[in-house]
Amino acid sequence: MNAVLRAARTRSVLLRNTLFAAALGLLSGSWAHAQGVATAALVAPGRWESSIAAFEQADRLKAPAQGGVVFVGSSSIRMWDDLEQQFGEGVVITKRGFGGSRLEDCKQYLSRIVVPYRPRMVVVYAGDNDLAEGHTPQEVLASFRGFVEGVRAQLPDTRIAFVSIKPSPSRASLLGSIRHTNALISAYVASGSNLDFIDIFTPMLAADGNPRGDLFRADALHLNDSGYTLWKTVIAGHLR
Repeated sequence: MNAVLRAARTRSVLLRNTLFAAALGLLSGSWAHAQGVATAALVAPGRWESSIAAFEQADRLKAPAQGGVVFVGSSSIRMWDDLEQQFGEGVVITKRGFGGSRLEDCKQYLSRIVVPYRPRMVVVYAGDNDLAEGHTPQEVLASFRGFVEGVRAQLPDTRIAFVSIKPSPSRASLLGSIRHTNALISAYVASGSNLDFIDIFTPMLAADGNPRGDLFRADALHLNDSGYTLWKTVIAGHLR
């Protein structure tokens, strides 16, 4: 069998499995969840491998100091310019945001983007993309719980802070799910030890309860300078 035929057959099998997963979701009465399952099935498990490998290569050239604060998560972390210098010289920060990653991806790669730095604290922002792909608030909570347990297994004294999922104008239709997810994770954090919940959701809402458009870039999804200034002000009080 030549390579072209093998590739075609592989795509056919993947599509059949994807449609079957979506059908199961429909039968369970959850179209949004079915869409999420279908999307996830089409995503290669190693889609962020090149980004993670780039971090490791950078570490080989210049190893970050251990015992600091590691910021991990999606593009909201990746696109935060000069994050390493935002909180003063007394706070050593390593930035490990990658692509449009999900909380599930952060859990998958924590042994490579958290553990090597043996941080005193991990600040994680993710879950936004999980919900956009159709995952439920309960599934996002499960991913965060898995992240926490994974860190605890190797770094039992490391403090873990979850930055609440932000209210983006482009994802206004998800505000209900975002609120639910934030509430679930806040309750989970409150029930544990050495955990923190950083609420950036509330100050990013206007008086009418809608997302503040002045905090976002033209895409209405990613933060502009004003958005990051707000984040810095809120997060700074938690970096202890």
